[in-house]
Amino acid sequence: MNSLAIVAGGAIGLAFKKGIKESYTDSLNKALGIAILIIGLNGVISSMFTSDGVKLKSSGELLLVVSLVVGTLIGELLRFHDRFTKFSNNVEKKFKNGGFASGFINGTMLFCVGAMAIIGSLNDGLKGDSSILFVKSALDFTTALILGATLGFGVMFSAIPILLYQGGITLLAGQLGGVLQGELLEQVCAVGYAIIVAIGLNFILTNKFKTLNMLPAVLVPVAYHYIMILINYIKA
Repeated sequence: MNSLAIVAGGAIGLAFKKGIKESYTDSLNKALGIAILIIGLNGVISSMFTSDGVKLKSSGELLLVVSLVVGTLIGELLRFHDRFTKFSNNVEKKFKNGGFASGFINGTMLFCVGAMAIIGSLNDGLKGDSSILFVKSALDFTTALILGATLGFGVMFSAIPILLYQGGITLLAGQLGGVLQGELLEQVCAVGYAIIVAIGLNFILTNKFKTLNMLPAVLVPVAYHYIMILINYIKA
């Protein structure tokens, strides 16, 4: 359902793209960038800050920094961005249509990274409750429509990683449900939303972040979680 919503939204947006003047595209991209930036900041704040009724308390700042630095370094070493750029250029040549990389990367990152993708898929797999994914599908439909109108047909192809990513979590929910919860889930989401902030900035700034190279950062909190379990086990 979520993948179909993205394809439908992207297709409708692509139809509107033909009627949007090129001079308007830059302004629309910047407006979209601001909206994505706010969504990312809101996600980071909600994942890292708690309230005791009197004042706000934050946690996980150091892990966020380490995750982004280490994850980005891994992405740079593995050359995720360069490899995908080469792949996307081949796709663009085949379809004789530019803009595939931008639409696919931004769409995939926006749709995959976030609490709703993880929690919705876990609820679907563990409880048979798809309500969160239905809400996410409606939101992704709107986002895909806007991205399709500004970035082009590559947005529709982001439905493929969504199907694999969320479908995989749903199928493995029994194994993942006991791990991706509580503080660890908040840490993973905080890193993911920080990457969304970078995506928003990419719509605004001239010098772009290689957000695909930042993607391994979401796995660093998981690695840290298990390292701490191992250390505590050795100490015991």
